[in-house]
Amino acid sequence: MEERGDNNTTGLLNSERPKEPWRGEYVKSIVYGGLDAIITCFSLISSISATTSSSGNVLVLGFANLVADAISMGFGDIVSASSERDVTIEERRVTEWDVFNGRENEQRGLVRHYQSLGMDYNDAAAVVNIFTKYNDILVDQRMAADKGMLPADQEKKPWKNGLITFASFMVFGSIPLLSFIILIPFTDSDSVKFVSACLVSSLGLALLGVARARIAGQNMMLTTAVTLLSGVIAGAAAYLVGWLLKHVAGLEG
Repeated sequence: MEERGDNNTTGLLNSERPKEPWRGEYVKSIVYGGLDAIITCFSLISSISATTSSSGNVLVLGFANLVADAISMGFGDIVSASSERDVTIEERRVTEWDVFNGRENEQRGLVRHYQSLGMDYNDAAAVVNIFTKYNDILVDQRMAADKGMLPADQEKKPWKNGLITFASFMVFGSIPLLSFIILIPFTDSDSVKFVSACLVSSLGLALLGVARARIAGQNMMLTTAVTLLSGVIAGAAAYLVGWLLKHVAGLEG
């Protein structure tokens, strides 16, 4: 165990410092909400374009679906964040009871946890003995060891996450529709508008792929390529379904 630690330390000392990922309370909500929005809206445009030649239908259905999905995503983020916080608070109450009513068992469990991480028994016992002087820290450590949970952030406001997700979905989801609006004075060709929607959607996905790579600390080229590929697959699948409904099932948009 010590040899592995020494090897890891030597590797860290001889290597370049890794790049820090992007930080920010709402960065993930913005980026991942934006990715979902572009792919969802572009897929809808693809399916509509395969069944109808009217750009008016694309705009009406596109924006109606965009608003409905943005509201759903926003409320979903609020409910998810609220539920996660409530579960963490309730789990902490349970852990507090366990610590105060079975302190010795909890201490032994924490010692075993630190031993599993590579500490020897004496060091682990010394660390736990220090934690026993601070009840809140001891409870937090037991939550992390037993349930993999960090203390709930009481300052975090779920409604802010929901609002950010809603705004991100609306802004980025509008990107595929912009080409239809911008090109109205210049051309009546729905094919040109659809191709333009493909291009601006690809650009938006590429930019968000770069942001996603910065957040996760991943390879930028690979992450961007995977993000673009996911958009291509979703759009192609939606277009194929629309084409089949029109030419095989005889449905017209």
